[in-house]
Amino acid sequence: MHTPKHFSVTDNTELLAFIAKNAFGQLISTVDGRPVVTHMPFLVSDDGCKLLGHLAKINPQHRELGNQEALVTFQGPHDYISPSWYSGPGVPTWNYQAVHVYGHGAVITDPEELKRIVDALTHKYESGFPNPWQPSYKDAMLNAIVGVEITISEIQGQYKLSQNRPEQDRRQVIDQLKAINANDLAAAMEEVALSEKMAP
Repeated sequence: MHTPKHFSVTDNTELLAFIAKNAFGQLISTVDGRPVVTHMPFLVSDDGCKLLGHLAKINPQHRELGNQEALVTFQGPHDYISPSWYSGPGVPTWNYQAVHVYGHGAVITDPEELKRIVDALTHKYESGFPNPWQPSYKDAMLNAIVGVEITISEIQGQYKLSQNRPEQDRRQVIDQLKAINANDLAAAMEEVALSEKMAP
């Protein structure tokens, strides 16, 4: 990912937290020499060294995953930024947050390990409900999927949130984003601005 200095994020703790929060990613690898993508949720392992998820067994992407480097991309809030929101000259652009993870892929077929992944994903997304659904899988259901493990070799992060603009322009962009209900992106911009002020 091309990452200008203004927008680069290199703190692994921050990037792993971003992945955990924006965990629906894109698994990118090649099958028969052609790029393929599966959109899927991921978990970050407790030690922060791996991404975990699962694919349908009929999805051909898992067949060659263990023989190559894979790329997983994650995206946060994003939106169009109009130059009319600046006090000075500007051009149309897009603000966004993105994290790319490179790593070696592996396929998990052990039923107990696979069940742990599925249970952990279920718990993550059910735990916020008043009456969380409790996992209860028949063997045939687990037999229809395979686990995916990406051992992380590199993480690249980019938060393109108008850091290259004067403070007044950034404030105006935040206000305009709130006016169009792009509140998550506005909050991300405010968070970055606050961290910059607190930096030594």
